[in-house]
Amino acid sequence: MFKRPLALAAGLVLSCSALLANAADTLRVSAIPDEAPTELLRKFKPLGDYLGQQLGMKVQFVPVSDYPAVVEALATNRLDMAWLGGFTFVQVHLKDPTATPLVQREQDSKFTSKFITANPDVHSLADLKGKTFAFGSISSTSGSLMPRYFMLKNDDIKPEGYFSRIAYSGAHDATAAWVQAGKVDAGVLNASVWDKLVASGKVDTDKVKVFATTPTYYDYNWTVRGNMDPALKDKIKAAFLALDPSKPEHKAILDLQAASRFIETRPSNYEGTEEAARAAGLLK
Repeated sequence: MFKRPLALAAGLVLSCSALLANAADTLRVSAIPDEAPTELLRKFKPLGDYLGQQLGMKVQFVPVSDYPAVVEALATNRLDMAWLGGFTFVQVHLKDPTATPLVQREQDSKFTSKFITANPDVHSLADLKGKTFAFGSISSTSGSLMPRYFMLKNDDIKPEGYFSRIAYSGAHDATAAWVQAGKVDAGVLNASVWDKLVASGKVDTDKVKVFATTPTYYDYNWTVRGNMDPALKDKIKAAFLALDPSKPEHKAILDLQAASRFIETRPSNYEGTEEAARAAGLLK
């Protein structure tokens, strides 16, 4: 009478073992959805292939629906690594202080956001009082948090009382599209996406102009879960640091990441981001 339950239990153990083995052989990677899902996947594929070769394991990109989903998945070890903004890294680090930021692009140590408009009457933030404005995602470092922080700190502007209407586009490229289409008088997005949109001709600079730029701050990084094997962390970091722009195959990967090269980073780089988030009331 015990044979069938025992056989079932043995089958479950074997199935779980197989799943764990597969998980151990796969690096589960995701990214905050600050651009269209197809664009994120296009940018990641060559990097994923490279990491797979360097690490000797499968690298799987796991798309997510929104910023909080990335934070929760990485903090609860359902992801192994994620491309985070400064604010989402702070959120992960508060949930799991052992989560480790490994590398960032060189420009992420001096990142900026661009304020843009297609309204010919707008030349500065002072011209936007009573007009409409778009941020990206409310959880975006460069599309919301840091621009808000600098508007309040440097210009004493509280967006909710200053603009007639605030909208959240959800992504940097969407903000640019809204501004160009005249859905809002102005918006803010990260400098890297702005440069890419201009270079690819996806924004008409005869219509849309940059009228202000934030001071610099630390932004994006690649962060791994805290309980990852230290040897694997070291291998991942080494793979990123080994990307050499003088090698054509590496330069293609770096170009897709909008990176000249990757450099090491550390949690202390994001203390200013945490301060800004607390000042904005986004952290309790």
